[in-house]
Amino acid sequence: MTAPTSRRTLLGTLLAGAALAAAPAPPTTDRPGSRRGAPTAPTARAGRTGTLLLGTYTSSDGGGTGIGAAGYDSSTGTITGRATVTGVDNPSYLAEHPSGATVYAVDEQEQGGVTAVAVGPDGTFRVLGTRSTGGAGPCHLSVHPSGRWLLSANYTSGSVAVHPIAADGSPGERSDLVAHTEPAPGPGQDGPHAHQIVTTPDGGHVLAVDLGNDTVYTYRLDLDRGTLHEVARAALRPGAGPRHLTFHPSGRSAYLACEVDNTVVVCGYDPATGVLTPGDPQSTGTGPGTSYPAQFLVTADGRFAYLANRGHNSLTRYAVEDGGAALRLIDTVPVGGDFPRQIAFSPDGALLLAANQRSGTVTVFEVDRAGGGLRRTGSPFAAPVAVCVLPLAPRHG
Repeated sequence: MTAPTSRRTLLGTLLAGAALAAAPAPPTTDRPGSRRGAPTAPTARAGRTGTLLLGTYTSSDGGGTGIGAAGYDSSTGTITGRATVTGVDNPSYLAEHPSGATVYAVDEQEQGGVTAVAVGPDGTFRVLGTRSTGGAGPCHLSVHPSGRWLLSANYTSGSVAVHPIAADGSPGERSDLVAHTEPAPGPGQDGPHAHQIVTTPDGGHVLAVDLGNDTVYTYRLDLDRGTLHEVARAALRPGAGPRHLTFHPSGRSAYLACEVDNTVVVCGYDPATGVLTPGDPQSTGTGPGTSYPAQFLVTADGRFAYLANRGHNSLTRYAVEDGGAALRLIDTVPVGGDFPRQIAFSPDGALLLAANQRSGTVTVFEVDRAGGGLRRTGSPFAAPVAVCVLPLAPRHG
């Protein structure tokens, strides 16, 4: 890709001036108007308020200083700033442990890492530690459903890594690192670029989406050793640039956003073999040219799917048909911000939140359960270089 909106161009700009620290900064939380490093007071939760975490680039001009923490009201969509978890560099993607007690962030820089942050039931945060991913520019991570393994994708070096997770939620020394050495890079690419790694809904396989060589790899994860063993590959058409894959609740179909050729692809998935079968490319509804589609979301009932389009600054709405095996384009909705990098549902599915990188905002939509419509609610929330939004599931205790 040569467009300035590509991850490769953006990451190169960020890393050129980024300084590598030998060890993470002391784990602190900052509250606006408070002394830096002072303990964060417990945050009272009332009504339907939940916790929202925000990823950013700390090395970017005008970027954040760590992982943002905010509150959101699921009845109004109102977001209120609370604190910042410091000691994490370029936390551009976040993922929650199944227990809800820990959140993980990539450290997207030349010597990539993954950082664990403990989430207290009183709304406080504590950095547990950082481990090297063994690659450059990690941009995505996920937790295996067992809660025992942390999976990460190194974009710049085109590899995927596995770390064990200790009882306290902290990551251990890396147990595996797999480089995508083949096939050859796609048109306009300089090498493999792993963009996502996720466990399939049945838990039997791990899929790694590589934008650089137009391939989705299927691995089997050894749950005792934490090693990946390739079992299949799915080839996309040359130059597709697959970025992010999301499964239908049936577990038999998945939807792939291809950012380079501005298409989406419905894929069939066989849980027995791990084989992913891509269908024909479909429209994003954004017109000619590329709009850098970023990510899909699918409603819990499997009836509707939404796609974030960064260049078009919109969300495409699809009706899901044929039991998940088909998408029918309905319309596009303005996102109300610039460059929606990542989107997420609130835990109850009532809200859709969009992290808009260039405008530095988070916008919120109410989701119509019956018709799948989206309605803007609340006011855009200012968040420096917002590239990830993670609404946390409610915790008790």
